[in-house]
Amino acid sequence: MTDNKQNTNRADTTAVSKHPAFAKRAALVKPFQGMRISNEASRMIAQGVNVIKLSLGQPDFGAPEPVRLAMRDLYDGRPLPYSASLGLRELREAISRFYRTEHGLDVDPERIVITEGGSAALLLATALSVDEGSEVILADPSYPSNRELVRSFGGVVVDVPTSAATRFHLNKQLVEEYWSERTRAVMITSPSNPTGTTILPDTLADVCAYAKQHGAWRIVDETYLDLADVEEDGSRVQSVLAVDPDAIVCGSFSKFFGMTGWRLGWMVVPEFALNAVDNLATNFFLGAHTPSQYAALACFTPESLRICEERRQELLERRAFVVSGLANIGLPLEVAPNGAFYAYFNISSTGLDSQTFCERALHEAHVALTPGSDFGPATGSTHVRLSYAASMADLEVGLARLGDFMSSLRA
Repeated sequence: MTDNKQNTNRADTTAVSKHPAFAKRAALVKPFQGMRISNEASRMIAQGVNVIKLSLGQPDFGAPEPVRLAMRDLYDGRPLPYSASLGLRELREAISRFYRTEHGLDVDPERIVITEGGSAALLLATALSVDEGSEVILADPSYPSNRELVRSFGGVVVDVPTSAATRFHLNKQLVEEYWSERTRAVMITSPSNPTGTTILPDTLADVCAYAKQHGAWRIVDETYLDLADVEEDGSRVQSVLAVDPDAIVCGSFSKFFGMTGWRLGWMVVPEFALNAVDNLATNFFLGAHTPSQYAALACFTPESLRICEERRQELLERRAFVVSGLANIGLPLEVAPNGAFYAYFNISSTGLDSQTFCERALHEAHVALTPGSDFGPATGSTHVRLSYAASMADLEVGLARLGDFMSSLRA
């Protein structure tokens, strides 16, 4: 009897241990609804359904031709070894020159780190700044992966509800209200994903000054900075480095340069943090993709910059079309975007929550959108994000379909 019982216990133990337990971070991480809807749209397209995808922030134009040609030439059989963990020296210098010519800033190339996309820059910034129990202040709504990165390193996300009154950004008053002795960092994305709005320069300076005064990191995602419209006086939208040289800046080649699948980004870090970031980058990634780094040098040629500027102007035309089109179908924007390529609109008048609105828009109107639930609880159920990175032809069809969809809801 005893032997049989012991054998049964051994068998039960084996069955239980067949599948190891997930780490807490893997079990708790929330799904990205925008990607799920995009994947469902792709499945429908593969089945022959004509779906207009306005869900993801992926420019339809791709990398400039000089960059594509440079990448093609690299695959001629030459060795493509690892680069240094901080990236190719030539590319770091090219980015430094870009800051000087386009933004009037002198950024030492030694402070520039090349990363596996802007996401890896955000990962390194979080790894550098967040400990178990650290509180990180973010605007709500904001890019969802930032929350998951903070939680993955044991940090506590402090979602600060924002509204159209603050252009959906933090300000000093909000930061003061949500500050605690455990606050370790403030994360800002400007222009914002999902709202496409920039934070006002004085507001950014005040938030950074307050955080710096209290010994906290300032992490600013400027992925969309070079897509921003000019200020009212005709000047370029400032980088945070103009008001806070010791802020951590995360950038990307994906948006302005159209290199989404190339997985290449950069970060600017304070000099005192460079060795720590080097060690983290070496152990996390070893180095960014070598061919993409060499090809990206062609981003900074006069021809590539001209192409990118023409595309920025085209995106401004698409923005005007989308803003007007949404207003015409009864979905006016609370704040017009002036950067990135997103429109964030309120769907409360439909009586639907954002998840249901997007599911029905996909299956009834064949238009893929992203629910606000991805971006935080404050506007999660009431807002939806539309990406106008798609072609003008797709935007025309997509808005027409959304107009019919809205009419059917009213009926």
